[in-house]
Amino acid sequence: MKIRSTHELSKQARQEFFITHWGSPQMVIASGVFQCDELEGFAVQADDGTITGYISFVIEGDTCEIISLDSLVEQKGIGTALVHKAEEAAKQAGCHQMKLVTTNDNLHALGFYQRRGYQFNELFVNAVDKARRIKPEIPLVADNGIPIRDEILLVKML
Repeated sequence: MKIRSTHELSKQARQEFFITHWGSPQMVIASGVFQCDELEGFAVQADDGTITGYISFVIEGDTCEIISLDSLVEQKGIGTALVHKAEEAAKQAGCHQMKLVTTNDNLHALGFYQRRGYQFNELFVNAVDKARRIKPEIPLVADNGIPIRDEILLVKML
């Protein structure tokens, strides 16, 4: 598995990744509005150069916040490797805490992060309604049939 800094990728490759998988590079969550293609991060590339995994994050003080995580090939350790790489970068930057926000419908992510030591910290009721005012393309209902309404903050001490 080849993991590289996302800044080693072309701006176009980063933009296209987020447009393809998120609708745009813009991420709107309780902690702010982020341009994921401009953030620090890491990517996994296949031998043909295709991006198969991507993590973006921001560091503020002693906290690192994961803004996005994508693993396009499940059960191969890509997401885990990217989270570990981000945690290592955070430790090197002097961070003592990792955090992230996900939505109530994202059961896969909630399980994934809890298995890696992240704990529920805060619930932002109806936060997605606020996010939709900025990014109206956020769907009302997830593919699994769960209404997308709330955001959940997960935290892990490093």
